[in-house]
Amino acid sequence: MHLRTPHLRKYRPHVPHLHVPHPDTPHPDTPVRPVPRNAAARSAAARTADARPADGTAAAVRPGPRRPRRRAAAVLAVAATVLALAAPTPSAGAPAAATDLCGGRCLDILPPGENGNATLADILGNRAFGTRPAHTDDQLAPYAALAQAYPTLTAAQLSGFFNDASFGVPAGQVADSITPRPDVTIVRDKATGVPHITGTTRYGTEYGAGYAAAQDRLWVMDLFRHVGRGQLSGFAGGAAANRQLEQSFWQAAPYTEAELQQQVDSTFGTGPRARQALADAQAYLDGINTYIDKVYRERTFPGEYDLTGHIDWFTNAGGIDHFQLTDLVALASVVGALFGSGGGGELASAQVKSAAGATYGPAAGDALWTSLREPDDPEAVRTLHDGQSFPYAQPPANPRGTARPDPGSVVPEPMVQDATGTGASAAPTAAAGVLPGNLLTAKHGMSNALVVSGKYTDDGHPVAVFGPQTGYFAPQLLMLEELQGPGISARGAAFAGLSFYVELGRGQDYAWSATSAGQDITDTYAVPLCTTDGSPVTLAANSYLWHGTCTPMERLERKNRWAPTTADGTAAGSYTLVMNRTAYGLVSARGTVGGQPVAFTSLRSTYRHEADSIVGFQMLNDPAAVHDPASFQQAAQNINYTFNWFYADSAHTAYYNSGSNPVRADGVDPGLPVLAQPAYEWLDFDPVANTARYTPADRHPQSVDQDYYISWNNKQADGVGPAGFGNGSVHRGDLLDDRVKALVTSGTKVGRTALVQAMESAALTDLRAEDVLPDLLRVIRGAPVTDPAQAAAVQKLAAWQAAGGLRRETSAGSHVYADAEAIRILDAWWPLLAEAEFRPGMGDQLFAALTGALQINESPSGGQSGPLGGGPVSANESVPHKGSAFQYGWWSYVDKDLRSVLGEPVAGPLARPFCGGGDPAACRQVLLDSLQQAAGRTAAQVYPGDADCAAGDQWCADTIVQRPLGGVTDARSTWQNRPTYQQVVQFQSHR
Repeated sequence: MHLRTPHLRKYRPHVPHLHVPHPDTPHPDTPVRPVPRNAAARSAAARTADARPADGTAAAVRPGPRRPRRRAAAVLAVAATVLALAAPTPSAGAPAAATDLCGGRCLDILPPGENGNATLADILGNRAFGTRPAHTDDQLAPYAALAQAYPTLTAAQLSGFFNDASFGVPAGQVADSITPRPDVTIVRDKATGVPHITGTTRYGTEYGAGYAAAQDRLWVMDLFRHVGRGQLSGFAGGAAANRQLEQSFWQAAPYTEAELQQQVDSTFGTGPRARQALADAQAYLDGINTYIDKVYRERTFPGEYDLTGHIDWFTNAGGIDHFQLTDLVALASVVGALFGSGGGGELASAQVKSAAGATYGPAAGDALWTSLREPDDPEAVRTLHDGQSFPYAQPPANPRGTARPDPGSVVPEPMVQDATGTGASAAPTAAAGVLPGNLLTAKHGMSNALVVSGKYTDDGHPVAVFGPQTGYFAPQLLMLEELQGPGISARGAAFAGLSFYVELGRGQDYAWSATSAGQDITDTYAVPLCTTDGSPVTLAANSYLWHGTCTPMERLERKNRWAPTTADGTAAGSYTLVMNRTAYGLVSARGTVGGQPVAFTSLRSTYRHEADSIVGFQMLNDPAAVHDPASFQQAAQNINYTFNWFYADSAHTAYYNSGSNPVRADGVDPGLPVLAQPAYEWLDFDPVANTARYTPADRHPQSVDQDYYISWNNKQADGVGPAGFGNGSVHRGDLLDDRVKALVTSGTKVGRTALVQAMESAALTDLRAEDVLPDLLRVIRGAPVTDPAQAAAVQKLAAWQAAGGLRRETSAGSHVYADAEAIRILDAWWPLLAEAEFRPGMGDQLFAALTGALQINESPSGGQSGPLGGGPVSANESVPHKGSAFQYGWWSYVDKDLRSVLGEPVAGPLARPFCGGGDPAACRQVLLDSLQQAAGRTAAQVYPGDADCAAGDQWCADTIVQRPLGGVTDARSTWQNRPTYQQVVQFQSHR
């Protein structure tokens, strides 16, 4: 969050409120459920309509007397307040630790720090004096330091770069211990401030989880329940990025409040585990809401509520809305949309196919399109490499029901209506917004895993280094916690607001993690438009044919309005977000097919089912439910998000790919739009519940005790079809696979240290330098390079490639890369060479269509994107300072094309050569010309600078920025392509 000014906003009149008494010490078995001001609107009878105010604001609980003088004095004396903040009083000890069979060999880390809450005084102190609350950034330095230290890392040094993830807290390490209820204790350790929650009852355990979550992430939780409802601007301000983000989420998962409640009712009523999950979730909410009441009464709530105008700093007028079960569904929809979906790129794929046909003719064009899709590329790195095959979403030999849009007919569905003020403009605003506007729409690469069987390790026990790559924020989207109570025993990370279970972490004798799988669970249908009054059908029609009947579309609205605040000075504005929904999904675009007007809809199998995964996460936390690979895979089967799940205990490793994979009709190509007719629907499709027949569990990619597993969002196994373009011969998964395979086959036993080193080496390596630059140099060195400037550039690149192709500082804190000149040259060259290599042969239409389906580059800085594709959102959208890199790009196309030109064997080649028309000498000249152009680019041209970095500062351009979600900011850190939350585990025994 970027503050507009350092001074406080003006007083606003108090709004009448309902006073709710606060029960200080309720009976352990009595849920505490404070009633929000608009409680009547929350009744069961009223849940059939949207209960939230249209501007995204919310009714608040405001217990306790006002003390304006004390609050004003605290703010006016901010420096003294910050310096005089009292340290927590240590307790005499902590509850006994649960069974822990890791033997001190479980570690984890999650930068920047556990504490994500800061009062107004804390925020102002941070801005004025650089002071900060404890544990806001204490995991950032060790996380960043590994980049320089990893080559000489020893086992004894691991604890300097990771936290001890053992269960419990030794008495001498207890920083604070509280009992918000008699049946739960929350202990925080001195090292990191992580909450260790121990309950004597199930209710108390979950109540404590909610209380601790609110202590650490209340503001973030509130942000994301509004993001999930498409209501961010009314809550956090009208910045252009806030509006862009809420629009993208409203487009992906629009729901009325009644529909959110319907998900609660349907999810929590499906068996004993689901009913237990309901009780757990309600206890969790009770803990959150009790904390809200407490901090409001004591005036120690997050200062962002002051800065965004929700609470008056002087009078305490305003409030914080209590959390409800529907908020958990909204939060889950955010997680699912960001990290657990896949597919939906069928229109872009169809445009590539059409452009290829227009350029080369139908047969040759289709062959080229198929080769660019790389549907089951034999050279692609696979997680399951023992020959296992799990056919899913492969293109059929003779497709049926394909709906190819007429060229030039597709137009995106307008979403913003009735705009006023700044709502009528999409222009950038001075306020940056609390989150990147393209957080959802830009392509993401998330998470990696390295797991080695005990057969190849130093002590005979499996080793795992794994974690999710969820981006970098301050505070982080995830939070660490330990949960110990009846039926729950786990430590790890969970998304803020959903932490009633550990979502990624460790149990008593096992650990688990996930990477985003992204298999295709989203299809695009071409739905015929019609009119109910018999008038001519145009693209403007809002009715469609459903099984022969002209049916009106459902109109889903979200009305948002905003006004300037201290945090966001964007002028007042408003608009209505509108999504039209059909039985075939949400309308994303319109166009014609064979001259007939259609709506193109997006149908996702997890839509209306964002909360369904709760039972799977519950099982992962239950030591009675998970105790071996089979029970782990059973738990993962209950998760409908598209994830690759990994498991390690003291004797075994395992893998399972989860997701609600719809079974498509025979002959349907999942990579292209489909005619909206009964013959081409998902099997057993029910549009009311949005359910279908799904692939059975035994047909999901899975394995037990493979020699090693790696995953970096790469292909799962033979037979698994692509959800997009780019799963070919070069993938960042190769960086992991090459290193782990070398360890396993070296004859030297693998330990935690070696696997961490392999991970970190991959995290600092430029994929292009390691796997594509050798091809480029072989072509160029086919003859002597006589031009001095070209020869110098080639020499620098070759030296860097020989040294490992790392993007690493010369020394810790130097802020200068070793081989900086070579890095600058390759960064500048990549988009130039890709265009020079492919555009002449493809032509402008196909080249533009392909860049719209797959971006050319994904550099650490987010720059050097190259030409942009068409469409409402370019695949080349750059996201600077995000850490994750080299997931999406034309690496495989360049590699396969150059090897073909060189006459080298290529399995699964492109259907035709491109570089120099296939002539090696002409190709060499193309590369040299583009290289010379790149070498002449200055650092300021390659790294033009932004709000965080000066133009020409190469190291800074790559750095990771903890994007501020709140008022406290953190320092930049050196680039690493690495999980945000990461575990290092090697269990020593088993139950």
